Amino acid sequence: MNANRRTFLAHLAAVGGAGLAAALPRARAAAPRPRQAEYTMQDATGLAAAGAAVEKLADGYQFTEGPAADKAGNVYFTDQPNDRIVRWGVDGTVADWMKPCGRSNGLYFDAAGNLLACADEKNQLWSISPEKKVTVLVEDLAGKRLNGPNDLWVRPDGGVYFTDPFYKRPYWDRGPMEQPCQGVYFLSPDRKGLARVVGDLKQPNGIIGEPGGRHVYVADIGDKKTYRYAVGADGSLADRHLLCEKGSDGMTVDERGNVYLTGRGVLVFAPDGKQIAYFPVPERWTANVTFGGKDRRLLFITASKSVYGLKMAVRGGW
Repeated sequence: MNANRRTFLAHLAAVGGAGLAAALPRARAAAPRPRQAEYTMQDATGLAAAGAAVEKLADGYQFTEGPAADKAGNVYFTDQPNDRIVRWGVDGTVADWMKPCGRSNGLYFDAAGNLLACADEKNQLWSISPEKKVTVLVEDLAGKRLNGPNDLWVRPDGGVYFTDPFYKRPYWDRGPMEQPCQGVYFLSPDRKGLARVVGDLKQPNGIIGEPGGRHVYVADIGDKKTYRYAVGADGSLADRHLLCEKGSDGMTVDERGNVYLTGRGVLVFAPDGKQIAYFPVPERWTANVTFGGKDRRLLFITASKSVYGLKMAVRGGW
């Protein structure tokens, strides 16, 4: 035993066991732990039902996305890498509904019960009837391919807004972007007119209308911001207002007008932009969210290889 070690041990004996941590070199101090609040549900306004927790509803998928609820509350979602649309029933049953499905991503039901789908395989927008008949609604703009429709919202009169970011897919047989930007588009209620209504965002992704349809929220995931726009009768979007300095993959709203964003779990913002809740999800990425169930009080969450549910005190806005 060398002199330095004898001196160090003598010092430990002098300070006693309680002084061990202080006697150790600073370089050996334990790394700081993550803040517990990052993994704990935060819900000061009581959006979730009393005592409710995020529960796994089904797993075994590769990447879940695009949940949409039909009139009965059944939720349809996509497993895009496996090219299928899956149906979760209000009775708890889960089964493939359509495969293949054009590599569908975002989904939304229209008033007639057709399932509209962002069919990413060929950069199209589809309408799928209850009998699973496919009608291609959009496949290009001015003869040039869209980037890849990603998420959509159908307003009360049947007009359709959808985002068109560019995410290069390994299954594409196409070249680079043909559109001049990553934009937001409006398809008229008669499904005949298509126009780009936003063209100055970095990478728009999630989109949803507020209850009543007077405003629409668009998440620019590339710039980590979410905006609110006023909806014009002709489909135009105006009066852009920053909701929050957060982007989002998918999104939804509740009956109070609160906006639910996804990414690392689910963040909830009031219409004034104040964050009022956080629902952690035990997956690496939370892609999308909607309200389902018989009474629209189930927050249905698609996250990586699984889907989850959280019983809510509030209903969905749509």
